[in-house]
Amino acid sequence: MPITTLDPRTALIVIDLQAGSVGMDMAPHTAADVVARAARLADAFRGQGLPVVLVNVAAAPGLRTDQNPDGAPFEMPEQALPVVAELGVADKLITKRTPGAFTGTGLENYLRGEGVTQVVVTGVATSDGVAATVQQAFELGFHVTTPTDAMTDRFADRHEFSVTNHFPQRAETGSTDALVTLLAANFR
Repeated sequence: MPITTLDPRTALIVIDLQAGSVGMDMAPHTAADVVARAARLADAFRGQGLPVVLVNVAAAPGLRTDQNPDGAPFEMPEQALPVVAELGVADKLITKRTPGAFTGTGLENYLRGEGVTQVVVTGVATSDGVAATVQQAFELGFHVTTPTDAMTDRFADRHEFSVTNHFPQRAETGSTDALVTLLAANFR
């Protein structure tokens, strides 16, 4: 479906485009393509005076799962934390320790303080950090938009499932080009 509108106070949230993630094999879009599209969106948001939130992940909680049966916590090495330079300077930098960008980070308070009512979520991984942030934003009452060509995953099938099944229930979906055009038309 096409993206219908952007609220007057819409923020861009870029998930986990950091040194530790952009070197991984991704599908269906390469990390370089996602970085380029996210940087284009960041420039367009800044050009309209709208907030750009850059998010990195520093750790994962120590909880038992099928993939982590011992429940060992995970800490990202320091060199994996910096957000890629192509994204420029953040209006707000959020460091998270869970998949979603809202849990324990102060992101909601920041956005509410800025008068934000809509968020555009992009980054990696589509089925993990992006999906968790989309879900949380939806549950918190933000209008959510997802430019599906500005996100990717380590697994193409997980990306496809998220953009065709999950996101249409929680967000308007579209493309980077559509968002940049809408920004230019709505915020002259």
